[in-house]
Amino acid sequence: MYLTRKIDNELLLWAKSSQRKPLVLRGARQVGKSTAVRHLATKFKYFIEVNFDENADYQKLFDGNLSVENICEQISILTNTPIIVGETLIFFDEIQACLPAIQTLRYFYEQKPDLHVIAAGSLLEFALAELPSFGVGRVRFMYVYPFSFVEFLQAHNENQLLKLLDKNVNNQAIPELIHEKLKTYLKKFLVIGGMPEAVNTYINSKNMLEVQRVLDDLILSIQADFAKYKNRVSALRIKEVFDSVVMQVGRKFTYTYPNSTLNNVQIKEALTLLEMAGLIYSVTHSACNGIPLGAEINTKFKKILLFDTGIFQRILGLNISSLMLEDNFQVVNKGNIAELYVGLELLKNQSCYTKNDLYYWQREAKNSQAEIDYVIQKNENILPIEVKAGTKGAMQSMHIFMAEKKSTLGIRVSLENFGKIDDIQIMPLYAVNQILA
Repeated sequence: MYLTRKIDNELLLWAKSSQRKPLVLRGARQVGKSTAVRHLATKFKYFIEVNFDENADYQKLFDGNLSVENICEQISILTNTPIIVGETLIFFDEIQACLPAIQTLRYFYEQKPDLHVIAAGSLLEFALAELPSFGVGRVRFMYVYPFSFVEFLQAHNENQLLKLLDKNVNNQAIPELIHEKLKTYLKKFLVIGGMPEAVNTYINSKNMLEVQRVLDDLILSIQADFAKYKNRVSALRIKEVFDSVVMQVGRKFTYTYPNSTLNNVQIKEALTLLEMAGLIYSVTHSACNGIPLGAEINTKFKKILLFDTGIFQRILGLNISSLMLEDNFQVVNKGNIAELYVGLELLKNQSCYTKNDLYYWQREAKNSQAEIDYVIQKNENILPIEVKAGTKGAMQSMHIFMAEKKSTLGIRVSLENFGKIDDIQIMPLYAVNQILA
């Protein structure tokens, strides 16, 4: 059963556009890139999928100086499928295994601009790094992430819940029974995460133990990929850094983690590779004195997020029964899962056409330390976002930030219902996407 994704609408818009370019899907492995393309293919009369990893023979088509016309002719013969403009969708999967094919994408735009061509790959970022100038202006990138919470609700056919949230443009408190229902779904989502296989497993079985087994399989496949990242960086080194990220989620990343066997340069290299693979995201310190936020960053101060809450809780071995029963997330917040979730939702609900960045703010003045979990730019304003795992908590850092930066609005994200305290808007954790609406 195919579960509808946000990316589906974007793919359909691309397919219908008269200003279409070859499309390259980017994102971590197993987040649903190939599945989304196959779903789009149902809108076409003909579909050709070329997987360079499964069938290396196709790489030979791109070894010579063949024109796009000749390449299409040979693919059509090999697959026994006609290639007709407007009727055929060509999908190059695992394209990172064939660098010449990546380079050829620009020529599809120049020589056959009306043809529908999509490319994707599980470790595509490493191949693109070797081709820094490839196809500039001649291909379009689209970033794919695991399921967002809104997509999770869609998968459960909770359309009425989504309509209610969409209509609540003034962020008024919603009926308590509905608020509790949304919190229940949120708790499930934190445990299951957004990996399509895990979500699909729960939708079909409603068996949380089976979901945990799926997550175990995904973790093993992620770790098995470490050996493919770079020949000169050992898989053991990458795993050590990966594990240290998991233990430090929600805190400023420190290179002096327990049992470290690596120096700073080695750790930075491993972090770069993990970020290229889409397994981690950086949250960088910004002075927040103006926009853009990236103009005043300090790269020495970073938090690192894992790419999925389900994977995160499974690696940590969190008590999922406590998560489902507790109403203040005290057990789970030891792993800072609420802050992780908010950061991931901020990424998933921004434009899929750009690689978005995350920022936070902190001040380490003597006797006056303060930290804001996330700061975002909305139009010409800077919005501070403070995450509270439960329904209580002081907002000293928020008040310090707003006074120092002369902010007119702050956002407190928690388990509370919608509300407002002076100039601070209270948003439930399940409504993070509305901050960006």
